[in-house]
Amino acid sequence: MPTPLTELPVRRLTLQDLTACADLGEDRDWPRTEHKWGLLLTAGTGYGIDDPEAPDGKGLIAACTLTSYGTGAPHDPSYAVIGMVLVAERYGRQGIGRRLIRHALAEAGRAQVALSAGPAGQGLYEQLGFTVASSAEMLRGHFRPSGPPPSVATRPATPGDLAAIIRMDIEVFGHDRTAMLARLPAFADQLRVAEDQDGLLGYAAAWPDRDAHTVGPLIAQDTETAKALVASLATGTDRPLRIDVDVRHEELRGWLSAHGLAPVLFNTVMSYGAPALPGDFRRHFAPLATATG
Repeated sequence: MPTPLTELPVRRLTLQDLTACADLGEDRDWPRTEHKWGLLLTAGTGYGIDDPEAPDGKGLIAACTLTSYGTGAPHDPSYAVIGMVLVAERYGRQGIGRRLIRHALAEAGRAQVALSAGPAGQGLYEQLGFTVASSAEMLRGHFRPSGPPPSVATRPATPGDLAAIIRMDIEVFGHDRTAMLARLPAFADQLRVAEDQDGLLGYAAAWPDRDAHTVGPLIAQDTETAKALVASLATGTDRPLRIDVDVRHEELRGWLSAHGLAPVLFNTVMSYGAPALPGDFRRHFAPLATATG
């Protein structure tokens, strides 16, 4: 007798699973994102359920990632993010997604856990104990310069900037994500910093995502610095920009819309284990990617 779907084992994913992860995303009309999966599987952990009907034994019916942050004891992080939650369309609404999220929560231990939810998944996450913490608006389009340029100077980041980037990021993000940021220069096509005579004012990256460049993380001391970083990244690409901005940053969202980026959709950021997200949202303008922090 075949094993019931909700009892199929969950296993850790490796870089050997990149193609299967991308295939699973394509099954749900996601673009193929081996580049992003590669980052998340090396800086974090992936979990998946093998497809019992795959002819070569290499298919997946579900997958997600868990990226842990913090300065606590090993294997006891203080904050974690679940992302890339996928269930093959033909196996939807059979309890597999619930099983996978419960597994990821168990692996996170006592950490506060966050994720981004679309309308279809929010109800399930609420049943599992997640609560709404904030919301982000995705904007996308070709950036069109207009009006006076931002007054803050930016430049390409160098290896010598990494220590200052990490220090500022810990202060703003609320937890230590050195393992992720150390991989950012190789992952991103552009990494830029803003600074003055007193030091770092902010940093931002742009990385390839299908036919666009996603902007994130975007960390800045104020909105003018955030504008300068986005504008400088836009000059380095002929692709559209995509950015997910915390809805509380109304000035930046309006500025982006006025410069050619159109609103696409809203994602709800949800939290498990604590009602509010850590860090200082006033300086955290956009995540690295939706649901990865």
